[in-house]
Amino acid sequence: MVLPTLAIVGRPNVGKSTIFNRMIGERVSIVEDTPGVTRDRIYAKAEWLGRQFALIDTGGIDIGDEPFLQQISDQAEIAIDEADVILFLTSVEAGVTDADERVAQILYKADKPVVLAVNKVDNPERRNDIYDFYSLGFGEPYPLSGSHGIGLGDVLDAVFAAFPDEGQDTEDDSIKFSFIGRPNVGKSSLVNAILGEERVIVSPIEGTTRDAIDTKFEHGGQEFTMIDTAGIRKRGKVYESTEKYAVMRALRAIDRSDVVLVVLDAETGIREQDKKVAGYAHEAGRGIIIVVNKWDTLKEKDNHTIQEFEQHVRDEFQYLDYAPIVFVSAKTHQRLTNLPAMIQTVSENQNRRIQSAVLNDVLLDALAVTPTPTINGKRLRIYYMTQVAVKPPTFVVFVNDPDLLHFSYERFLINQLRKTFDFEGTPIHLIARKRK
Repeated sequence: MVLPTLAIVGRPNVGKSTIFNRMIGERVSIVEDTPGVTRDRIYAKAEWLGRQFALIDTGGIDIGDEPFLQQISDQAEIAIDEADVILFLTSVEAGVTDADERVAQILYKADKPVVLAVNKVDNPERRNDIYDFYSLGFGEPYPLSGSHGIGLGDVLDAVFAAFPDEGQDTEDDSIKFSFIGRPNVGKSSLVNAILGEERVIVSPIEGTTRDAIDTKFEHGGQEFTMIDTAGIRKRGKVYESTEKYAVMRALRAIDRSDVVLVVLDAETGIREQDKKVAGYAHEAGRGIIIVVNKWDTLKEKDNHTIQEFEQHVRDEFQYLDYAPIVFVSAKTHQRLTNLPAMIQTVSENQNRRIQSAVLNDVLLDALAVTPTPTINGKRLRIYYMTQVAVKPPTFVVFVNDPDLLHFSYERFLINQLRKTFDFEGTPIHLIARKRK
């Protein structure tokens, strides 16, 4: 399910990063009493009263001659595009400023729900000063103290009241997949090439909870939904012009996908951004296929080129050792016909269920091959294993002490599962619980 998204927007130096850090409970944003410190949008997941939401911190919206101000303004407007609700943050210290009014003008055009908060109301005497902010035209201003956390609950209650209702996604049996990766690796070309190759396009449908355009098509009797990440919407060129603009779009696509195709550029090689985006998909438990695009651009290829590049990918993406790698060309359509079948296979592996009796036979064999370790004179005992979920396949092992299940032995058990069953393309989650 796609998480509702909140963007924190305001002029520089009103405390956006402090509020962002309060909401997620960590110091992720740089907090400094200097305007313009937060130059990039920063994304995180947060939770309020058991409900998760996505959170975007932005640079302050301002237009001027100082370095970065135009870029900061552009990024904040992109964050507004992506958000379901906007938290318009002001500061009681300066009152209503010209910059606040400029931000308000931008938010009027956005046509999104806006919650107005007045920060730095650190004592009761200042509460009377918040009423001036009614003039901004967004209704009741909520007093807030980022440094002390006072008033944050009331603000979040108002935010959640403005979020769209859950459960708007319509159920269907199609396999949902997306191409993700840094800009200019050829995502748009792959989308166009696959649709041209398949030819049996069911319909371009507008996302029920988002305004990205999804495309349904059929291959071998299986229906697929391709989720757009390639900048078809407004600001498409801005999104794709630099790597940091692509992250939010990739995260949205990952949330909605069953299988994620991580696209690499054979010509320019692997960059740090590739690892970052792929890491989001891995942590989300999605099925993953690594797609090396532009394979046709490598001129001096021999029988060993694929093996050498594949080893390079494995070295750089060690946590994705389960993901198949395919070398394609959107330009020449090389190996593109293989992708739908691979996506279907990975989706089936994501949904694979194993009977408990069979699982415990595998567990007994594993324990016989490699006995459990002893830590501080205490031996780990594993009594039973059962599968509790799919997408991704999730297993619980009942043990005498969960702290004794070291990462290395957990890895060994997961590898035994992979050797016995076909889980190619999907992460496996293993949870240790103490037997009652």
